[in-house]
Amino acid sequence: MSRRPKKFYRKPGLPPGTLTPDGVAQREPVRITVIDYDAASLREMVVSGIEECLQFRDTGTVTWIHIDGLENTKVIEDVGRHFDIHSLILEDILSIDQRPKMEDLDHYLYVNLKMMHTKGQNGDIRIEHISMIIGPDYVISFQEEPSDVFDPVRDRIRKNGKIRKFGPDYLAYSLIDNIVDNYFVVIEYFEDKIEDLEEELVTNATRELLVRINRLKKDMIYLRKSVWPLREVVTGLMRTDSPLIQESTSIYLRDVYDHTIQVIDTLETFRDIISGMIDIYLSSISFRMNEIMKVLTLIATIFIPLTFVAGIYGMNFRYMPELEWEYGYYVVWIIMLAIVAAMLAYFRKKSWI
Repeated sequence: MSRRPKKFYRKPGLPPGTLTPDGVAQREPVRITVIDYDAASLREMVVSGIEECLQFRDTGTVTWIHIDGLENTKVIEDVGRHFDIHSLILEDILSIDQRPKMEDLDHYLYVNLKMMHTKGQNGDIRIEHISMIIGPDYVISFQEEPSDVFDPVRDRIRKNGKIRKFGPDYLAYSLIDNIVDNYFVVIEYFEDKIEDLEEELVTNATRELLVRINRLKKDMIYLRKSVWPLREVVTGLMRTDSPLIQESTSIYLRDVYDHTIQVIDTLETFRDIISGMIDIYLSSISFRMNEIMKVLTLIATIFIPLTFVAGIYGMNFRYMPELEWEYGYYVVWIIMLAIVAAMLAYFRKKSWI
């Protein structure tokens, strides 16, 4: 599971809100898309800078600015300057290891959370840091890398769906709901993976299988760490007194909250199952070791009387009763085979073999 492609590193001693640790703003290419809409109109375009988005301000429409890529700190600085975003919030946008949270800063709301989705033909799980700024007539979203995760929301806007009749708070809800819906896809992926491991564990408990189980357990821990705070984020949006969240949108947020709890409960169940799989593996190894010791013990038990007989007739006394008997060798073999047969019959009767 791919967790994070890059990190935003901070040097110790820098003042709060510093976006450029080396003092030079990064200018890596990013993709900025703008969708401006209301119930009657729609404009969609790709822009090269935040300045081109300012034409949609104070027009009475809802503007969704989506930025793919966090490498260009110059773009992040421009967002903060033109939309009056606090420098600490801009720093949180770049901190991809930031814990999901929601902050109410009067004239806008800041939300960050983790997005999980499958990527590539192998179905690898990708976890990305998503940030949103919800304003009175706009939503600005930040994503680590370009992807098609938000395409369903874009399609609903293009098709003049319900989202066109509401404000930016409903748009933010739609983005969060789309992220939570992808959690269920990821959960289904891990459910299939757990079932395959369980079947393999019963038939062939190898050391390599233990490594895979342990890796899956770490993935569950990281997923839980990413998802668990989400319920606090949704709860904060539901209970905030900010006028940016309408009462009509709170109803939909409660539905997202229910889905979030369902995801958390499922992850807790998976974690218990994986812990049980580790116990099963240890029990299987112990059972296999007991079976090996059982076989060795039975073999040793069979050879104990044979060793006794061979030891007696291996003594070097000159005068032994059967020493010069013509058929002594064959009789000793018959006695030894009879002892083995009797012991095997006894073991089978006791169901030891």
